[in-house]
Amino acid sequence: MSTAISLHAAFEHMPRHRHAQGYVALVLAGGYVEAGDRGRMRVKAGQAVFHAAHESHQNEFLGIGAQVLNLPMPAGGFGEPLGEVRDPDAIVRLAERDPVQAAELLRQDFRARAERLDDWPDLLAAALAADPALGLAEWADAMKIAPQSISRGFRRAFGVSPKRYRLELRAMQALRQLPGWRGSIASLAADTGFADQAHLTRAIVALTGQTPKRLAG
Repeated sequence: MSTAISLHAAFEHMPRHRHAQGYVALVLAGGYVEAGDRGRMRVKAGQAVFHAAHESHQNEFLGIGAQVLNLPMPAGGFGEPLGEVRDPDAIVRLAERDPVQAAELLRQDFRARAERLDDWPDLLAAALAADPALGLAEWADAMKIAPQSISRGFRRAFGVSPKRYRLELRAMQALRQLPGWRGSIASLAADTGFADQAHLTRAIVALTGQTPKRLAG
């Protein structure tokens, strides 16, 4: 992804989507709530949020909209998905000449700062990330929330059903392991909670457009 400044209107809704390449978004003005594979986060001016390749998210922009500088993912990435930078203007100026160097400057200036939301959809997203085999009915019962409310409320917050969210988390987990995987694709499927190799293959193709074998090769 090359450098680009995007402008977003007040209360704009950006449906759940993904990018084939990783990138980092630096908020220059305004802010939004991002709901993605790493949970829901409130992102403000002066903060940056990074997105690994093929991760999914939706955005709900606040009442003053937002101005966002998008840069390519720097080498080395980030330890945490959300943080602050001390000098956004320096990054903007450098991005006009060299987006790659600007992304590296952002990485060096980045200070992690988590501002995750903690309503029940966020608790469910965190529980699914920690345990992809989590039983949704049991979780709903423990939280004393009707199952139909779980599905409806989670979809409103994250733009996807809990079952689909869990499937994509499993697919991302498998995708991250593929480059160094030395076993069979069937064993990777079992290791990441898929019913079989075909199930894993369909999920990876849906995320990336390529089969696990091609990505591993």
